[in-house]
Amino acid sequence: MNAQEAQNIKWSENIIIADGDYIDHVAFDIIVNFERMLDRRIPAADFSQWAVDVALDGRLKPGDHETQVVLLHDKKNLKLENFAPSDYEKELNGQAFRDGHLGEFVINSIATGDEHTAKDAVLLDLLKTLCNHEEVKRIMIVPNAEDASLLNSIRSTFRDVDDELKHIILFAMQPIEGGNFKQAILGYSIMHAMGINGIEASPSPSEGGDVYLAE
Repeated sequence: MNAQEAQNIKWSENIIIADGDYIDHVAFDIIVNFERMLDRRIPAADFSQWAVDVALDGRLKPGDHETQVVLLHDKKNLKLENFAPSDYEKELNGQAFRDGHLGEFVINSIATGDEHTAKDAVLLDLLKTLCNHEEVKRIMIVPNAEDASLLNSIRSTFRDVDDELKHIILFAMQPIEGGNFKQAILGYSIMHAMGINGIEASPSPSEGGDVYLAE
């Protein structure tokens, strides 16, 4: 799917929108660090399990929900290197799976990188669109949290959003200053999807994770 086609997506109540290139980068770092620390092979993260864990960290309660997972990626990157399944177009875009506790997850991937469809611009446009859709109640966003300029733009986008109407959770590897949103640690969901258990990792990735309110 390209950025223009994304405008035709019918939105669900619960949305996970993630920078696929960034989560792949984080997953690679986790694999390298934990293989050295644990002296064992760390498998690629189970994508479906990761999505479920993000929803749990986003405080989605058990029920027959529909959750959309939107993956943005540079068009030159055809697949995730550290998740399975991995191919954006052949294995992820337009696919769906059902979790026994949280309901159905529907996946869309969006290739970015043309002159007028830079990934950050597409992300911000999608966030503005989601904020204006009444049916969207929960937005779980996984941006490139190492980009200070992007984070400032995200803060600005969410500044006037009524937190009684939209539950917004931003995932990063460490706490981020400011912002009209809650935060959760990204690494917990990725480690859990790799099968790294609480005995091996400290602090342990727990189902549901830790969410804390931004200052």
